[in-house]
Amino acid sequence: MAETPSHLDADGRAHMVDVGEKAVTDRTARATATVRVQPETAAQVAKGGLSKGDVAAVARIAGIQAAKRTPELLPLCHHVALASVDVVVDVDTAAGTITMASTARAADRTGVEMEALTAASVAALTVYDMVKSVERGATITDVALEEKAGGRSGRWQRAPG
Repeated sequence: MAETPSHLDADGRAHMVDVGEKAVTDRTARATATVRVQPETAAQVAKGGLSKGDVAAVARIAGIQAAKRTPELLPLCHHVALASVDVVVDVDTAAGTITMASTARAADRTGVEMEALTAASVAALTVYDMVKSVERGATITDVALEEKAGGRSGRWQRAPG
């Protein structure tokens, strides 16, 4: 007999997984998202030359704030006691890319993958919002979980490529 997926109850209805019996362990997750723009736009972002302000600083704060609000956005996510959230914004002017790398950390009963993914995604949306006045063709790509550690399943890392 097939095992019931974890987010479905015995009747096939979506429900929040009970993590009450799981052990509290250190959990870490890292995710990335990329905004593709013209090299000229990336250069403006790198210099802080957009009229809306410091794109990287605003994106970092937006990503951190979003991670803390993940359970409000994703209905089956648990609240986790985040110990830290970090968002690094890297601008490659030649390639025309602005990459957000977020890391979330907690000691809890469930992982922080969704918090890291939410942070990277919202940081990328913030970059898009701030550059759209100079470039309507910006695109958000490659939102991905890069690695996670902790919990029953241990360490996982995305294969290169």
